[in-house]
Amino acid sequence: MKDRKLLNMELGRISAAQYREKEPSGIVVVLDNIRSAHNVGSAFRTADAFGVDKLWLCGICAVPPSAEIHKSALGAEDAVPFEHRPDTLSLVRELQELGYTVVSVEQTVHSVKLDSFRREAGKRYALVFGNEVQGVSQEVVDASDFSLEIPQRGTKHSLNVSVSIGVVLWAIASDCR
Repeated sequence: MKDRKLLNMELGRISAAQYREKEPSGIVVVLDNIRSAHNVGSAFRTADAFGVDKLWLCGICAVPPSAEIHKSALGAEDAVPFEHRPDTLSLVRELQELGYTVVSVEQTVHSVKLDSFRREAGKRYALVFGNEVQGVSQEVVDASDFSLEIPQRGTKHSLNVSVSIGVVLWAIASDCR
């Protein structure tokens, strides 16, 4: 039997308005000074795919409307709620006051390996992803509740931030584990 790709109309996609009205996932994503608008756009598209509640764009992150963001977001920037903040650290503290567990996705001395992490039901998480060169700033790592690390076996010990966002959101937001 041959397999057939589904047509877009068969995918059952929701509208941007329906996305904004969906049941909250309990997950927000914080971008800490992401320099590439294409990576910001990819974050929007991946956040949309996994039903993230909000995308926080901090520091030097590009902000919609932007042709460069749209090129990789493909309209997800119209669905996923977002807000820009000049300072990541003050946002992290604010999210903690609102009851979020703040998780820096970073390699640290005490980071928890992603493959051993289990999301607690009913808990809200703010996942912080860092700059393409410097990663999550040390002050934000220090303020976070813990750090989460993607185990890697290659020589580079890093992934593009847009790839990291996809890996972590799949692991945390999906029921596939």
